[in-house]
Amino acid sequence: MAVLSVSRRTVARSVRAIGVVSASAALTLGIAGSAAACNINEFSAEAECDGDKGVITVTDVDPAGVPATVTVFLQNNGADIKKIGEQVVKGSREGTTITFEEDWKPNAEYRIHVKAKPYVDEDIKPNLTTPSTPCKETEEEEPPASTPPPATPSTPEDEESESPAPSASESEPAAETGSTPPADTSSNAPSPAGESNLAETGANSNTGLIAGVAGALVAIGGGAVFFGMRRRGANSEH
Repeated sequence: MAVLSVSRRTVARSVRAIGVVSASAALTLGIAGSAAACNINEFSAEAECDGDKGVITVTDVDPAGVPATVTVFLQNNGADIKKIGEQVVKGSREGTTITFEEDWKPNAEYRIHVKAKPYVDEDIKPNLTTPSTPCKETEEEEPPASTPPPATPSTPEDEESESPAPSASESEPAAETGSTPPADTSSNAPSPAGESNLAETGANSNTGLIAGVAGALVAIGGGAVFFGMRRRGANSEH
């Protein structure tokens, strides 16, 4: 009886030990799996070029392959201004990559959110900033060559208005043959002496009076000479 009781105790202890080891192993595996799924560092994002177009890629290296929803937002000054897209990814040890078609601009900022219940619900840090060089170089368009306006049919009135004006050499004979008033030659002829003297001395209406007095004096002088000669003749006769 004593031997039987000892063997039972030994078996019970062995079972308990095996249970503890199994539970510890299961707990370790569960913690390891949870830690692998919850690590946001297993997700990474890049801005790349697919030919001349831009794309954003997100890679998941979760070995447990827990499905995760990835959402990409375009940001400006710390705020979401546009939702680019949303996809589900199952990670792997080698890495699983999903692609979002986005013709991104240089130095643009994107927020990538990852949600894998009940393990992950946060953003990839830091936010994704695109390269400073675009995928396609912008070429400056040359301005179109200016085309002359279409010619309009001319009318007889337009032809008369567009006829060339006569040149200076053609207009000179007409000016020579035209009736031109003769030059005033009277201004070049010498004026009479009396007129010039009167003009120079400033003669006025007193000229007639002076001429009359002079004439009277001449007549008186002539009379005096006449009587003097007559008296001299009478004296010689005596």
